[in-house]
Amino acid sequence: MKTLIRTTTYPFPPDLVFQCLDNLGVAGMHMTQSSMMMMGSKLDLKFLTENHTGLGTKYRWTGRMMGLKMDFTVEVTKWIPGEEKVWETVDNPELIIYSWYRMHLKLTKFPTGTSAELSISYEKPNGLFYRLLSLLFADWYCRWCLKHMLEDAKGLLMKKVEKHVLIN
Repeated sequence: MKTLIRTTTYPFPPDLVFQCLDNLGVAGMHMTQSSMMMMGSKLDLKFLTENHTGLGTKYRWTGRMMGLKMDFTVEVTKWIPGEEKVWETVDNPELIIYSWYRMHLKLTKFPTGTSAELSISYEKPNGLFYRLLSLLFADWYCRWCLKHMLEDAKGLLMKKVEKHVLIN
């Protein structure tokens, strides 16, 4: 198993940062839009549980990337509002550069804001072709995901502050 970590600071309290990063519309935005890193593809998201946040929340990503099928279910396995969240693939995920992954968000409050540490742990897939793709692209893709998740959240929070300031 390999783990990559990225940390970002926000000038906001932990509850606001957590709420933003817990929202798949923000944290998963980079996978729902066509981009070079997604090889021009995008994935569709469907919630499998009535609740969209919290412990036990399940959702399914489906689509194609490089013509290869992707179909995987993710479940939230730890959820402490304003502090920590863990989510990982379950069942038999059909992924390209991983066979399984787990993401971990840990927030730490400090006097002027919040530090967010986001990590992704993954296992390499089976089969020579998929292992080669993993060797070439997994770390690169992980870094891109971590960066976008944290930066998309920061951008959204900054827009909310700017909008609030303009209104008041």
